[in-house]
Amino acid sequence: MNGSNQMHHFPGPGTLDRALNLVRFLRQECPWDARQTAESLIPHLLEETHEVVDAIREGDDHGLEGELGDLLLNLAFQIVVIEEAGAIDADSVYARLEAKMIARHPHIFGDGEQRDWEEMKAEERSADERVLTGLAKGLDPLTRSHRIQERVAGVGFDWDDVSGALDKVSEELTETAEALGSDDFMEEVGDLLFACVNVARLGGAHPTTALARANTKFTRRFEALEGLARERSIDLATAGLPALDKLWDEVKAVERAGDPNDP
Repeated sequence: MNGSNQMHHFPGPGTLDRALNLVRFLRQECPWDARQTAESLIPHLLEETHEVVDAIREGDDHGLEGELGDLLLNLAFQIVVIEEAGAIDADSVYARLEAKMIARHPHIFGDGEQRDWEEMKAEERSADERVLTGLAKGLDPLTRSHRIQERVAGVGFDWDDVSGALDKVSEELTETAEALGSDDFMEEVGDLLFACVNVARLGGAHPTTALARANTKFTRRFEALEGLARERSIDLATAGLPALDKLWDEVKAVERAGDPNDP
């Protein structure tokens, strides 16, 4: 928009600098902090990331404030530790981030048009680098499926719209039903889940977020079902599915009365 390809600078209050200085101080004054390495801090980084996600999903703004602070501390630790080794520093980390974001937003920082993110990333990869090279090894299977599909979509291997993916789900569902009881069942279930991830992606939802919401909804409803069962002295283990289904329908009816849009 501004017709310039020069680097941009985004001044701020220095929050990251304060976090980095805090870690540098801790590394000097605290024996435990001084002993830490980039590798030893990995479990803490992963734990804090999950705690941030939990706070977001729970809608806990106060808790999120604290968890984001903990995550910021861990990110600052990683930067300071590698900075001490002399390989990189905070400025080089930010410079690389800034350059990448400017390159991938030509419609904002240059004269180009807005482009598909994965297509640009595909162009950035070297000619001899495979499309699926470099995906994080620690990704959960749902996220990995989503990222695989995004990557191949970046080189044009994708459905034109979600209808093609929905047809594929129907096809895989039939094949899964046919494979029940056979040695092929595991493979067919995997194909079905992969196809469902495609539907989520093309429909604009991330599969892990969608599944997390489904898990939360089911847990909430089942706990309400347990409450009704206790009120009516119904033993869950011996009630039988028809009786439990009736309680389940009651719970859903109560929720729908409070939220007509709740499925």
